[in-house]
Amino acid sequence: MSEQEQKIETPEVEKQEDAVVEETQQTEPSQELDPLEEAIARVQELEEQLKTQIEEAANKEQDILLRSRAEIENLRRRTEQDVEKAHKFALEKFSKDILNTIDNLERALATPANKEDESVKALFDGVELTLKELVSTVGRFGVEAVGVVGEAFNPDLHQAISMQPAEGFESNQISVVLQKGYTLNGRVIRPAMVMVAA
Repeated sequence: MSEQEQKIETPEVEKQEDAVVEETQQTEPSQELDPLEEAIARVQELEEQLKTQIEEAANKEQDILLRSRAEIENLRRRTEQDVEKAHKFALEKFSKDILNTIDNLERALATPANKEDESVKALFDGVELTLKELVSTVGRFGVEAVGVVGEAFNPDLHQAISMQPAEGFESNQISVVLQKGYTLNGRVIRPAMVMVAA
């Protein structure tokens, strides 16, 4: 190549070299900024993740708090109901035992005897007064008799011994009460044994 050709090529090469240097200088600062921007973006991403985790933790904590309050409230209600039932039905065993005494006094009054004799009449009156007082006393504590002749049969309160046709009674009416039933504050402690009209 001649000198002229070399001189012509040299400025072009120099221009190309200058362009490469400029590009390098331009890319170098952006490469320095690029890791910084990446770090900032990463920090912002971590910050968002932390905010999300904190929000989720707060929601879980709120949920746990609400559930705990609900459990405590339910436990309090159940305990109150248990105490109330214990007070209401504490006499159940005692009431069942006293029913035998009431039955015996009623049987004594149902016995055919000469009530015109003064000694027997006084005895019957004493038994009758004792029975009335005993029934009144258990009544004050929530014990009530169930099972009356003519009443409609209720399987929750009555125990049917048999079904027989009976004059003067409609179907499914109690025609005979063999043994009275009793409830304590609405709970059956002994069903009435009855015969039901068919």
